[in-house]
Amino acid sequence: MKLMRVGAAGAERPVLRTDDERHLDLTPVTADIDGAFLAGDGVERVRAAYAAGELSDVDVTGQRVGAPIARPGAVLCIGQNYAAHAAESGSAPPSVPILFYKGSNTVVGPYDEVAIPRNSVKTDWEVELGVVIGRTASYLESPEQALACVAGYAVSNDVSERAFQNEQSGGQWSKGKSCATFNPLGPWLVTADEVGDPQRLGLRSYVNDQPRQDSNTADMIFTVGYLIWHLSQYLVLEPGDLVNTGTPQGVALSGRFPYLTAGDTMRLSIDGLGEQRQSLINA
Repeated sequence: MKLMRVGAAGAERPVLRTDDERHLDLTPVTADIDGAFLAGDGVERVRAAYAAGELSDVDVTGQRVGAPIARPGAVLCIGQNYAAHAAESGSAPPSVPILFYKGSNTVVGPYDEVAIPRNSVKTDWEVELGVVIGRTASYLESPEQALACVAGYAVSNDVSERAFQNEQSGGQWSKGKSCATFNPLGPWLVTADEVGDPQRLGLRSYVNDQPRQDSNTADMIFTVGYLIWHLSQYLVLEPGDLVNTGTPQGVALSGRFPYLTAGDTMRLSIDGLGEQRQSLINA
């Protein structure tokens, strides 16, 4: 299933997108797609309502598409999880997952404008597989058990300001990761059963329709299951949390491409998860 949220920021309504591209109103099932919905077997309740023909069509034409989950409790991000990206960043591949956080208020819709922050000189793009947690994960026993805690997947853009991240950081990356609008997400949350193996997905990015990244989640150093299992040994993952799993090579940090400026556009896609597009403006 593909779950989405449409409407003005802060007033989105939940919608089910069917395989034949119909849109069905989910408000009889839930007020929003959030942690409480996921923790309360929301996906199964939607599936049952759809099978019973209890959901009515809704016209979403012209409406803003919001992030497919409401503001997450946490946005946890994995750094340098593709060996080629680590190399273009000037680093050896990590031996253990690198974790950093983004502010949860960075999460915006897949077509919302992205604001280049004041004093920015190195705003960069990063296509990533976003993982949405569906069950509380703490001290999990195995990566296989970890995958059972995943509600679904979405296209995530871990927008970054590299000067803030690396030159003004004081040793942490979050200054360059948590600027307003720095995590477009969606257009859909695709449920885990529909995605299948998350390590077989092609992911791509374009700037001004020129190709930048073109890779596959098979190239991850640490798999989705391993990451969720590993993180659960240190922290508690809760329903509705978002985990960004790292980006492949092909970002501006490599020195091969210019950084973003106002007027540029970013376009990102992942197999089966849809495509998002943002225009850049100055904050």
